[in-house]
Amino acid sequence: MFIKSEHIYLRALEPGDLAVLYTTENNTSVWKVSNTLTPYSKAILELYLETAHQDIYTTKQLRLMICESSTDKAIGTIDLFDFDPMNARVGVGVLIFEDFRNKGYASEAIDLVKDYASKTLLLNQLFCNISASNKESVSLFEKCGFEKIGTKKQWNRISINQFEDEWMYQLFF
Repeated sequence: MFIKSEHIYLRALEPGDLAVLYTTENNTSVWKVSNTLTPYSKAILELYLETAHQDIYTTKQLRLMICESSTDKAIGTIDLFDFDPMNARVGVGVLIFEDFRNKGYASEAIDLVKDYASKTLLLNQLFCNISASNKESVSLFEKCGFEKIGTKKQWNRISINQFEDEWMYQLFF
């Protein structure tokens, strides 16, 4: 079953997504956002795909492909991470592939995840962490109803002797 809206749907990862994941995970331009320092091999990603079907209660995370309804083309990913059922919360992160940005797909995907998190997982809140310089993500999450609730000072290194603040956001249901 798909989680659908007007222009997109979210689906589980499939073995055929290996090439997309390989390209995405090894794109150094997004490593800063995902706190990645090393590339992923196809073998590691194949292992990940083999276990991606596991329940969010087991793995404490869930990655979904964002697909364009009109073409069935994968246009991005949305991740739920640090799932904490005891405290009824989960983190969220979204990546729209470059050719599909600025079309409203990210906010539509977040709205679908908000519905899934509140009505299916019965959570109290979503959270995210955004680098202070990431104005596009700040705008996106604020548009989707997230509220800035704090600052982690000098949280992320951006050069040898330079650090950047990270902002914490929450959305309550």
